[in-house]
Amino acid sequence: MAKYIFVTGGVVSGLGKGISAACLGHLLKSRGLKVFVQKFDPYINVDPGTMSPIQHGEVFVTADGTETDLDLGHYERFIDLELSHASSITTGKVYDYVIKRERRGDYLGATVQVVPHITNEIQRRIFKAAEESQADIIISEIGGTVGDIESLPYIESLRQLRHKLGPSQVCFVHVTLVPYLETSNEYKTKPTQHSVKELGSLGISPDFIILRSREDLSEDIKSKVSLFCDVPENHVVLAPDVKNIYEMPLIFKKQKFDEEVCKQFGITSNPSDTTQWEDLVYKIEHLSKSVRIALVGKYTANTDAYLSVIESLRHAGYAYDAKVDISLISAEDVTDTTAHEILKDFDGIVVPGGFGRRGIPGKISTAKYAREHKVPYLGLCLGMQIALIEIAQNVLNLKAADSTEWGEGVQNPVIDLMSEQKTIVNKGGTMRLGNYDCALLKGSKAYGLYGEEVVKERHRHRYEFNNSYKEAYESVGVVFSGVNPLLNLVEMMELKDHPFFLGTQAHPEFKSRPNRAHPLFLGLIKASLKEKK
Repeated sequence: MAKYIFVTGGVVSGLGKGISAACLGHLLKSRGLKVFVQKFDPYINVDPGTMSPIQHGEVFVTADGTETDLDLGHYERFIDLELSHASSITTGKVYDYVIKRERRGDYLGATVQVVPHITNEIQRRIFKAAEESQADIIISEIGGTVGDIESLPYIESLRQLRHKLGPSQVCFVHVTLVPYLETSNEYKTKPTQHSVKELGSLGISPDFIILRSREDLSEDIKSKVSLFCDVPENHVVLAPDVKNIYEMPLIFKKQKFDEEVCKQFGITSNPSDTTQWEDLVYKIEHLSKSVRIALVGKYTANTDAYLSVIESLRHAGYAYDAKVDISLISAEDVTDTTAHEILKDFDGIVVPGGFGRRGIPGKISTAKYAREHKVPYLGLCLGMQIALIEIAQNVLNLKAADSTEWGEGVQNPVIDLMSEQKTIVNKGGTMRLGNYDCALLKGSKAYGLYGEEVVKERHRHRYEFNNSYKEAYESVGVVFSGVNPLLNLVEMMELKDHPFFLGTQAHPEFKSRPNRAHPLFLGLIKASLKEKK
């Protein structure tokens, strides 16, 4: 039977529960155990697909086309696995399912309540994940902070689950903050004590406590938390801030976190083998080169909006022994006039995905600058569409060329809505999502990077390149190097006479791993190093 680990958070949000869950999952997998990870988000949205990246960070997309919280990106990168719809549970999904059952009469006249109907549905989804994944260990992160009103049904569900299965099958990990007070020059454990007390008032006593802090904490503080929170001292895990987030699994391993979890579960397994990860961390800490990349977007107020893109660029840098210095540039600042001054010192440019009209003129100016000045360029989803619009306007001389996303009556709709998308009313979960095949053109840069004829990439978009303009583009040196073989939709484009100018309709950033960088990002970094200012 599967074992269950539930990760909760206290004191403040944003402490790194997702990273903690991912690091523990990494260590357990390195012991030869099969791991599956879930994220429970207490918001009433069915999924984060309709939420602003400025508020919530990027929307991560799984291979099966589920729009999810960005923490699933941490899980996939650290544990190196592909997650699914079973990994993303929200209050919106849970209530939607229960209400639909009530409308059908499935509850046979019962009064539908939070307990037991909502809590039972939460547990059903936990058990379903175990059944579908056949994993040895299921790690479930509970979003938000203990004490939040919207988190209460989840906490109650976990309390019931522990009661049913017992401590040998259910483990609670609580992540809290130990703040540092400048005025008294000391770390304070009282917030942690209150957080554990709050959790206890809801019927749950943590088995492990992870202490987040600015610096490493003393053994005295560890002992104090152990005593006041009734947790064995070797179950108090320190998690100080680090410059390189990929160090964290090794920091946890040094404290025997995974070993103690296995002891609680009565699991006999191989010792964790982190040799390759140790080599990766050593490489990251001893990079000998550097390269500057401009990430030109419109969500620059929140770096989490481009989290997977930023990590993918860094991964590619590791492969070429280079530190990637990434600058977020607001597309609204870029014009044909200002582009040179803003972008002249960068070795490569990325235009990522996005929605809406804001910032589009600046992105078009960015693509024009990269094309004319032979600066390596990678366009992701909208970034590919931007490149094609720019070429239409400035090379094909179709000044009215644009995307119909930003208004009807476009004279030259080089980017247009697919016919089946035109009747869709509900926006959530209705885009082209998840894995799609891409057949690569032999002899193209894309084919050279992948070394395969057909690849799968994850998608999240509603608009496509208009094939009726294909011949016109090809006449000016555009190569359509990737096409979906079933739908005949353009997946990738590149320029012949350019060091590296490539766009993809997909989101390759979702498949990159720290020790296995994605081919398209490898291509950009290699070209950027070659063209380095």
